[in-house]
Amino acid sequence: MESPALNEHTQYPKYPAPGTHRVDRVAYGEAERRVYVNETQYFEGIGPGVWDFSVGGYQVCNKWLKDRKGRQLSLEEIEQYQRVVVALRETIRVMGEIDTLIPSWPHV
Repeated sequence: MESPALNEHTQYPKYPAPGTHRVDRVAYGEAERRVYVNETQYFEGIGPGVWDFSVGGYQVCNKWLKDRKGRQLSLEEIEQYQRVVVALRETIRVMGEIDTLIPSWPHV
């Protein structure tokens, strides 16, 4: 969470729709590349690889929001989620570089 890429706001997924910021339901729309937090609000520009990325058996993007279900997201939490998405993108990118540089690396 300390990569310089996290400070590039242009890399953040968009959160374009006005509303309550209340996490009522968490759903992923793969075709739209959106993560919905309620009927009208969503984070946009989240690819399936990021959405599906798991750490310790938990889908990071899904769990982070589900842990806040029933609550209203603060502006700081919205930005934190955006930063988490960028961190996951960076992690996936670096993992790909490692796989390219060390093709014999054991895959699990």
